[in-house]
Amino acid sequence: MNIPFYTQAISSLRPGCAWRLVGDDDSTQNLEWSLENKLPPPSQKELIEEAARLQQVYENNQYQRDRAASYPSIEDQLDTLYHQGYDGWKASISEVKTKYPKPEGVE
Repeated sequence: MNIPFYTQAISSLRPGCAWRLVGDDDSTQNLEWSLENKLPPPSQKELIEEAARLQQVYENNQYQRDRAASYPSIEDQLDTLYHQGYDGWKASISEVKTKYPKPEGVE
């Protein structure tokens, strides 16, 4: 399991709880759970399932990161609006959306 998704899974399953990882793997044996938490630590099975879900969400949203990096700056978009109007601006945005389409089945 990917450590960043593992730590995100802990926070997702037990929001607001205090914890830390001691060690460099993703075992619940390395999860130090605060005694002040009102909820018990998540099980290894819960963490694996939640980390897999979070990783899938991340992968499904790659198109969003690709688009964000490719859109013109706000200044350039405003310049396009001023000089080419709404249709010109829409065309420049559509180019990026066409290059990085939203995958089917992704909400």
